[in-house]
Amino acid sequence: MTLSYAALAEENAQLHSVVTGQSSEISRQRQRIEQLEAMLKEALHREYGASSEQVPPEQARLFDEVYEDDEIDEACERVQVAGHTCKRRKQPRLSEDLPHIDIIHDLDEADKVCAEHGCTLKPLGEEVSRKLHFKPAELHVERHIQKTYVCPECDGGIHTAPKPPSLIPKSMATPSLLAWVAVSKFCDALPLYRQSQIFARLGAELNRTTLANWMIAVGERIQPLVNLLWDRLQEQPVIHMDETPVQVLAEPGKAPQSKSFMWVSAAGPPGQGVALFHYDASRSGKVAQDLLADTECALMTDGYEGYNRLSQKITRLGCWAHARRYFVRAQRQQPKGKTGGADQALAWIGKLYQVERQLKDKTPSERRKIRQAKALPILNQLRKWLDKTQPRTAPTTPLGKAMGYLDKQWPRLIRYLEDGNYPIDNNRAENAIRPFVIGRKNYLFSQSVRGVNANANLYSLIETAKAHGLDPHAYLIQVFEKLPTAASVEDFEALLPGQVNHGDR
Repeated sequence: MTLSYAALAEENAQLHSVVTGQSSEISRQRQRIEQLEAMLKEALHREYGASSEQVPPEQARLFDEVYEDDEIDEACERVQVAGHTCKRRKQPRLSEDLPHIDIIHDLDEADKVCAEHGCTLKPLGEEVSRKLHFKPAELHVERHIQKTYVCPECDGGIHTAPKPPSLIPKSMATPSLLAWVAVSKFCDALPLYRQSQIFARLGAELNRTTLANWMIAVGERIQPLVNLLWDRLQEQPVIHMDETPVQVLAEPGKAPQSKSFMWVSAAGPPGQGVALFHYDASRSGKVAQDLLADTECALMTDGYEGYNRLSQKITRLGCWAHARRYFVRAQRQQPKGKTGGADQALAWIGKLYQVERQLKDKTPSERRKIRQAKALPILNQLRKWLDKTQPRTAPTTPLGKAMGYLDKQWPRLIRYLEDGNYPIDNNRAENAIRPFVIGRKNYLFSQSVRGVNANANLYSLIETAKAHGLDPHAYLIQVFEKLPTAASVEDFEALLPGQVNHGDR
């Protein structure tokens, strides 16, 4: 049977449509495979690779020439740099406040006589070496004995000597023990069940439930101090903010496997910083809106969209560390031994941080002036490169996602040039939240809402004490000793880290 020309043309058009559709599907699947491979590679790196995002100085020098209109070869050879130079190991730094015990090593009396001439040896000097000794923790029981008296001549009743009020009534825990448990968990990330095992070896069987009840009690007792610290935080001109997931097993209306969130806010000048934690069942932007309802400040955050609900009175700043992180992820996806667009962006971002390292001891006005002179030209080069490269980069690739984040956040990222008080990144909040993240890996979850709120208070007080240069254990001992008798606002203010001198490092 002979087909007509029209039938052949129709059949050809149908085949062409099928081939085109299959080609499109193959292309889509290829992109999906590349995305999954990138996700797998990133997950493996996150699990087993180095966590540092620091750009080596030699990488920043790869693109020292000012970017013009020349093309960037995405598959050029990586420049080889000199190998690592070994450095002499430094001796451990020991505090001068540590007690020193002299152990004398001397010759026997018979050896103090010269074997050749028979004369007595004269002292010449001494050689001193230091060794560090550790004394394990120890427990002892305080027996509080209250003397009781009665008058033999009258019915005046029995008179008993009072004992000091306790932070937790009817509890055997002293301020020192409570402080040690709190610092071990919230500063050193040691879960309560492990502490229970340690106490058992020391001769005291304190189960995890007892320790948890103690921490909930003291966490609730320090609420007035945390409230005062929130007042101080809202007075600061620049605030850092971040949030991280937390699991609460017995949370009303939510499944045990669901996520809740711990929010952290950090602010204040060096040596007077405040770091505060707030628990909420939601990651909604309304949480940040409520926390910052009474303040007008510059707020440094990552690119989370929830912060867009904040008042227009708050100046939003963008985090260059987060922008850099996207390009670091893109760099990991490049073929081994090759350089590309991610390296170019990281080189420019590295130069921005080189400028910042020069500003550590500068005044805000000097800092702004230097940024305008040195950082602004770098930003102009980066923006020019982004405008030219982004349109020809697939947005679903790691590099495309990095460029998309940079482009979207650009107005907030460059705002740090406007004021010398503004930071370049949100590392302060990330550093404050890190102890909680490390602790979460060890104790995994909180049992109750009451418990996680107490945890937030204790993290707040300990991290703020650390920001003031205080020894957290010594500071908490003083707070727990004086808190039972605190009655006025002045009494509570006297217990804040900025007012406490005891325990300075």
